[in-house]
Amino acid sequence: MSISFPDSLIPADEAARLRALHLYQIANTPPEPIFDEYVAWAAQLFSTPIAIISLVDEEHVWFKAVAGVDDLTEMPRNSSLCSAAILVDVPIVTSDYSPDSCQIIKPDVALQMGLSFYAGAALRTPDGSRIGMMAVIGREERTLSEAEEEVLKHLSVLVSRTIELRFQYLQAQHNADWEAAQRELSITLDDNATLTRYLMARNNGLNLNDPGIHTLVLARMAGMNKVLDRRIGENDAQ
Repeated sequence: MSISFPDSLIPADEAARLRALHLYQIANTPPEPIFDEYVAWAAQLFSTPIAIISLVDEEHVWFKAVAGVDDLTEMPRNSSLCSAAILVDVPIVTSDYSPDSCQIIKPDVALQMGLSFYAGAALRTPDGSRIGMMAVIGREERTLSEAEEEVLKHLSVLVSRTIELRFQYLQAQHNADWEAAQRELSITLDDNATLTRYLMARNNGLNLNDPGIHTLVLARMAGMNKVLDRRIGENDAQ
């Protein structure tokens, strides 16, 4: 897939984008269980060794959650494909980490790790600001089908809305409610992961292009959205 990136890592709306990111006070913060579970499920769904939730700050890309790589918390902004991926208003799918594919970043770390495949959908605030990426990463060349891309976009929406919910609770200093929300979402995510493992075992892998499996996965994501709807609605009513 050929991707046309801008000539600069700094978008025209950078000041507003950074204000939106900093408002959420989530970049460069310790791990939280719910985000770890999101990336674990993402790696399952797409059968990739690595999945990440990243937040692109002024000089760094901070990894809120990582599955498949130990002790990865941040990278320089100009070294991460996530920095370029937030600049484009569509999901990014590429199997080319060479410098020629994206001249505004230095892919040295990715190449040293033997990475090839990257697929990511932007994390967005309610005003549309792209603050980071939900991405799955692999070592073999591949593409995403339309059905797989739809699942990735839905997953990025779930993560984005969870970040919004986190902000609402912590801004109101309702830390205990945030912990309770994480537990509720975690139960749903655990059920989803259990179903995914069952489907993988029954079908010798997970084929998101199978209409039945695709519909089932989207239905499970819709169930998580209902939890988020209820909790965000409760906060809005207060």
